[in-house]
Amino acid sequence: MSSTEVISDRFRTTVRALNHRNFRLFFSGQLVSLIGTWMQSVAQAWLVYRLTDSVVLLGAVGFAGQIPVFLLSPIGGAIADQHSRHRILLITQSLSMILALSLGLLTLGGMIEVWHIFLIAASMGTVNAFDIPTRQSFVYEMVGRADLQNAIALNSSMFNAARVVGPAVAGVLVSWVGEAWCFLINGTSYVAVLAGLLAMRLPAHVRVVSTDSPVQRILGGFRFVARTGPIRALLLLLALVSFVAMPYTVLMPVFAREILGGGARSLGMLMGAAGVGALAGSITLASRRSVRGLGRWIAAAAAGFGASLVLFSFSRDLWLSILLLVPVGFTMVVQMAASNTLIQSMVPDELRGRVMALYSMIFMGMAPLGSLLSGTIAEKVGAPMAVAIGGSVCMVGALVFFLRLPAHRFAAYRLLLTQQMVGGDPAEEVTGTGVDGLTAK
Repeated sequence: MSSTEVISDRFRTTVRALNHRNFRLFFSGQLVSLIGTWMQSVAQAWLVYRLTDSVVLLGAVGFAGQIPVFLLSPIGGAIADQHSRHRILLITQSLSMILALSLGLLTLGGMIEVWHIFLIAASMGTVNAFDIPTRQSFVYEMVGRADLQNAIALNSSMFNAARVVGPAVAGVLVSWVGEAWCFLINGTSYVAVLAGLLAMRLPAHVRVVSTDSPVQRILGGFRFVARTGPIRALLLLLALVSFVAMPYTVLMPVFAREILGGGARSLGMLMGAAGVGALAGSITLASRRSVRGLGRWIAAAAAGFGASLVLFSFSRDLWLSILLLVPVGFTMVVQMAASNTLIQSMVPDELRGRVMALYSMIFMGMAPLGSLLSGTIAEKVGAPMAVAIGGSVCMVGALVFFLRLPAHRFAAYRLLLTQQMVGGDPAEEVTGTGVDGLTAK
């Protein structure tokens, strides 16, 4: 096979989930919308810091925007397992559009106050509590079992491609015409995802009839995770990383202005650099053909994420900081997306929404608690020390997870075999002669 044929084959493997029409529509619409989302994220952080000059309030807005995901995601997941996920997404994306346009109009009219930002951030978080677990579990409906891993990785690449473009555009727009236009562009961008959802051809939804009460259905997801060691371990590591390390993004305006002596454009460059690394990480995952060995990848990525953050915290040069944020983004997305892939590969579809709700609850919900803690620590000892502490704890957590991998080997393989994600004899895993989803190379 020639080198051109090898590259072509590798490319087809990397984007194979796009062979599904519904996923192509979803992918293209989300890509446009997520660019707007990242623009709003950067512009909102800059607006809060410009209005208040407070690191604590910067962390508090992050808390307000994400704590509803922590509190309400289990409800969102239970609804996603019982009702049409497609219809839920049409509702949540429409509400998100209205909120973004409202923030833009308030800012453009010069009426914006900090309490407005808190209220809209909390409202957007409430919508996300229903949108995120639904969107995560909807991927399986679009591509099926065979291309699930690739679709999750492509979703991650889409998210991080937007993360490269959005902050860079936001940095330029904020410095030229102000934050309002970033919010208005984000609101308009939801038209693309709504159009994609409306154009999909899906089978008629069959509503799940259950004799369990809503509370029992929600608790069913918790019980499944509690008794399933491999998924529990993945979520615990995710919780730790989300709590101690992910809040570094909340402190980026402080680094841009106070530590590195820049402005909104510098903030966009810093966020964009992490996005470049994250995009590279998600493409790397998309090129993989199976889930085998992802456990080792997750442990290595979590350790690398922590180490990269520690190195970044010591930098006082803008271009060096930009360079150091590339591996931060790469390792962060490998750990997050690989965890998502393994969890979705092990969970049965009837529990998918509720388990992905717990994933969302941890991934998005622990971050606001971390944002408050990070902002408080930064106020007392400085933003660089706060980031360094988070990175160090992240490395310790990665080591503990790595040492516990062998204990989860057999259970992980049994779950993957049940969901037809691997083949073979689980008995081989006991003797160490086979391969499994967590520990094999």
